[in-house]
This record gives sequence, C-alpha cells and structure tokens, in this order.
Amino acid sequence: MKKLILIGFILVIITSSCTKLAELNVNPNNVSETHPQLLLTEIEWEAFQVVGVDPLFASRMVIQTDQENIYQAYTWNRGSYNPYNNLRDVTKMMQEAKRINSNAYIGLGHFFRAYYFYNLTLTFGDIPYTDALKGETDKIYMPKYDAQKDVFIGILSELKEADELLKDDNNIIKGDIIYNGNSMKWRELINSFRLKILITLSKKTSESGLNVVSTFADIVANSPLMESNSDNGQLVFIDELGSRYTEYNNSNYGSNRYMDSTFIQKLKDRQDPRLFIYCGQTRVAKENGLPIDDFNAYDGGNPIAPYNDANIKANAGLVSKVNLRYTTNPTTEPHMLLGYPELQLILAEASVRGWIVSSAKTHYENAVKASFEFYHTYAHDYAKYVTSDAATNYLTQPLVNFDNASSDQEKIERIVTQKYLASFLQGGWTMYFDHLRTNYPTFSILPGITPPTRWMYPNSEYQQNTVNVTEAITKQFNGNDGIRKIPWWLK
Repeated sequence: MKKLILIGFILVIITSSCTKLAELNVNPNNVSETHPQLLLTEIEWEAFQVVGVDPLFASRMVIQTDQENIYQAYTWNRGSYNPYNNLRDVTKMMQEAKRINSNAYIGLGHFFRAYYFYNLTLTFGDIPYTDALKGETDKIYMPKYDAQKDVFIGILSELKEADELLKDDNNIIKGDIIYNGNSMKWRELINSFRLKILITLSKKTSESGLNVVSTFADIVANSPLMESNSDNGQLVFIDELGSRYTEYNNSNYGSNRYMDSTFIQKLKDRQDPRLFIYCGQTRVAKENGLPIDDFNAYDGGNPIAPYNDANIKANAGLVSKVNLRYTTNPTTEPHMLLGYPELQLILAEASVRGWIVSSAKTHYENAVKASFEFYHTYAHDYAKYVTSDAATNYLTQPLVNFDNASSDQEKIERIVTQKYLASFLQGGWTMYFDHLRTNYPTFSILPGITPPTRWMYPNSEYQQNTVNVTEAITKQFNGNDGIRKIPWWLK
C-alpha cells in the first residue's frame, strides 16, 4: 500500500513538473491569439503607404537620365506576389475578429482583401482568389486561379458585405489610424471604393453577372459616400521614427531623376499652380531670380529622347527636379488611398456616361476645388497659390473650363486629365490604369511601342504552382505570358 502511495506521489510530481515545463516553454513572442486591433494598425500603415515613383515613370511624370528605367521605357517584365504577404495579416485579423465576434474588424478585413485583390488582378489578370490564403486552414498550398471577372464579382461582393457589417456596428474601432475608429467614415470610403472598381469596369457594362451601371447608380442613391476632404481615406504622417512620410530622405531622388516634360507641359498649358507644389524650379530659373509662380521657371525632360540628350539638357540647368519638400519634409502631405477629389471625378465620368442623373460639371468642379483645398491645407509653403479664388480662376482656363468640352469624349478627357494632374505621388497606379482604359491623358511614346497592359506572373509561381499558373496563362493568353497581352477588363 505504501508503495502504491509513493508511486502516485511521484506521478503527481512528474505531471506537475511537466505542466510547469510546458508553461515555461510557451514563447511569449509567438502567441496564438491576439486582439485584431493590434493587427489593424500595421495593416492600415502598409496599405495606405505612398507607392513610390515607379508609376510616375510609367505615367510620364518623372524621368531618369543616367540609365534606362524599365517603367519609363515600358520594358518591365515580372510582377510581385508580395501583396499576398499583406493579405496573410488581413486573414489573421479576420480570424481573430471572428474569435471575439467583432463585425467591425471582419468588415475592415473584407475591405482590405478587396483593395489588395483589386490591385493584384489589375496587375496580372487571373489570380488566385477563392483558394488563396488557405494553406493553414484547408492545406491548399497550390491555389487555383480565378478568372478576372470572378475576382471582380468577388471583391465587389466583399465590399458590399463590409458595408453591411459596419452599418450596425457602433463600437469604437481600436487601433484605427485612418478614421480614429469612426465606422461611418469607413463605410463612406468602402462605398466610394466600390464606385472606383465599377468605373474601372467601364468597358464591361453589358457583361452578365456584374450589373455595372445599375449597381453604380444604386450605391450613389442609397449608400453613404465621402462628402468632403474631411472624409478622405488618407494616412497622415507624423514626425516620429517609423511614422514619417514614405519618401522622406529617399536618396533615389538624386542627381539623375527629373520631371517629365509630359506632365509639366500639361500643368503649364492649364496655368495649373499645383506645378509649384510638385516641381522645383530649373537651376537656370533660380539663377535668373524667377519667382516661384512664374510658369517659365519650370521645364521637364523628354521621356522618349535618347538618355544623353535628356542628360545634356538637365546638366545645363534646364530641367526641373521633384520638389525637395517630398524628401526633406518628414510629414509633407497625407497619402490618399482614395480621396474625395477622385470620387468626384469618378461621379463626373459616370454622369457623362449616363450611369447617374447628376451634373458632371458640378462633380468636376467640386473635384478641382477639393484638390486645391487639399494642398492649401497641407503644402503650407505654397498655400497662397492654391486658394479657393485660385481654384475658381483655374476653372476658367480654356483647357480646364468644362463648358468648352463639346462632346462626351472631350468631357471624359478633361475629367481623366484632372485626375492625372492631381495624382502626383498619390493613388499609385490608378492613373496608368485609367490611361489604359480611356487612352487619356495622352503620353509621349516611341513609334511602334504601346504601353504594357499587365505584368508577367512571378517566377515563384512557375516553380511552386506550375499547373495552375500554366492553365491560367493558357486560358487568358493562349500560353503567352506577355506584358502586352490584353486582360479581360480591357477587352
């Protein structure tokens, strides 16, 4: 009997010791559960960042003078699936939100999924969507590719669900650095983003299953939308380590990066004072004492000229650089993922196309005034050039005045051009994709060259998901993974 008691006592000690050892071996830096607010802050910070200068090269805003830039020369090849890494964080946030039964974080998760998948499908065409990000949950390590149309249907559905989930959620969304927890403002951004996606599908108004026009009109009539710059979906930077403007202290804006003559000329032709905010004066203009608001003080380099020609002109002090404010000011201005000015131009285009019954001119002028107001608020040293009076005067310029556009195509050209002129270091690739969709604004392009319409799939897909990526290329482009193959949304 004593022996049985002793054995039992030893087992208790061993069990207790093992339990304590197991507790000690739990890694506090690798927790299995967390509150979604801790994930949301980082997700927002990553999603709302300035994309950088690659789209500026492609959209004829900046040039390189010391070597060929693949985006300026339209010779890029493979894209990246890095956004799927961001989507893994979104997936984890949604899982944690479901664990604590929080509709707000689930809704925001659907928004960020839609945002990343929208950009991914515009970049490549067909992409993994339905089966994507299911390695941990369903052991799907080689996801099938969804047709681009199905991706658009899916992300529009996710955005609608996001709006519904946030509609009845009055809880403060902790960890929110964009709207400080205001669910109504998130709904306004989400519904405005739905309109952005639908205008992207302007070539697909007769496509079954999408209902582009009626869905657009229904959102405008029945859903909250951004009403002013105070509703902008934007990231405000602060002068603290890790929170500064994305391009701050970026050395790539060095001696061989200059402004593109395409962009500068469009600003000069319209006497657009935003020129002074985006660009620096040429060296010669400074030496001659020209004031900042003299349009003759600015010039750009030809993006299709031989590099040595552009370099000679730049070395002579006759080409503007990007305004130093973008690399020397740690806060500069907020970066808009989607703002009220762009929304108003989306509504203006929809009005011209007959999708909604409203004044295209009013939307157009609202957009211009809001853009000026945005820079008046944040570009402090240049505020006097972009006052409300300056905006009113600008709208009378011959190439700006909406009444001077006599046809629908001329109206759309003015609308898209204003989106372009407001997009410097704002909005990422939006303007390039709008150019592919509408052919506006006109870009300087070498004879025989056309702007690429997509990126090739990453090498990693050929190595790790061979069957599915090969099937996707075959279905879309007859087996040719080329950068000038036409994806579904542009057909």
